[in-house]
Amino acid sequence: MRRPVIGFVCDVTAVAGHPTHLVVEKYISAVVAGSDAQAILLPGLISDIDGKPLPQSVDYTEILDLVDGIFLPGSPSNVAPALYGRPPEDQVLPADPNRDALSIGLIRAAFEAGVPMLGVCRGCQEMNVAFGGTLHPKLHEVGALELDHRYKKDLPIPEQYAPVHQVALEPGGQFSGWVGGDTTWRVNSLHEQGVDRLAPGLVVEARAPDGVVEAFRHGAAKTFTTAIQWHPEWRFGEDALSSAIFREFGLAARARMAIRRAS
Repeated sequence: MRRPVIGFVCDVTAVAGHPTHLVVEKYISAVVAGSDAQAILLPGLISDIDGKPLPQSVDYTEILDLVDGIFLPGSPSNVAPALYGRPPEDQVLPADPNRDALSIGLIRAAFEAGVPMLGVCRGCQEMNVAFGGTLHPKLHEVGALELDHRYKKDLPIPEQYAPVHQVALEPGGQFSGWVGGDTTWRVNSLHEQGVDRLAPGLVVEARAPDGVVEAFRHGAAKTFTTAIQWHPEWRFGEDALSSAIFREFGLAARARMAIRRAS
């Protein structure tokens, strides 16, 4: 059976000194298996051999004609603060302006075109910014917040991705409905930045105990348009909510595929 095609927004980072467009495999694996989909990679802004961005324009319609869904993965890099109205000195390194140059406009174009979207970690932050929201550049410096949402880099990777705190699922929300009406869930936490002001139109699906928005959807979207701050891709098959997130994304992409093939 034909599977929907999901476009993954790439990080642009140096590998052995060369600018490289990449996506960490755990995201691809979760979408391919959990959403029953094919994966293609969408490179960020292209640079020359010296790393200088080439003059170019992005044709979002051309990109969206290729795919049935967009996945915005997590990343070590952070969204440029200028994109949400903060000064350049608020940039937390590493930055990835080449990814920013693709993702923000692509999110807006996909929303208008009714293309399903799923954002995780940085992808969640990008979606909030693209729709007009803002971020805390350093959550751990916000005095009113009781949790440290960062991960401990000295721990083995499986322990970094282990659940560390609960989130409150909105009663009557999509996430709660996907897990039989439960209103709390344990999740991992590996982020330094997070939602400050939620963008207009976004509907909260989950919050951390300190009030930080951990998941949202767009209330006016034509299709699945959802973002998660934690990492549901990690061992997604062992977690009912994570499995549901990828399943529902896949179903929306399959519906988009049917429309695209019929046109």
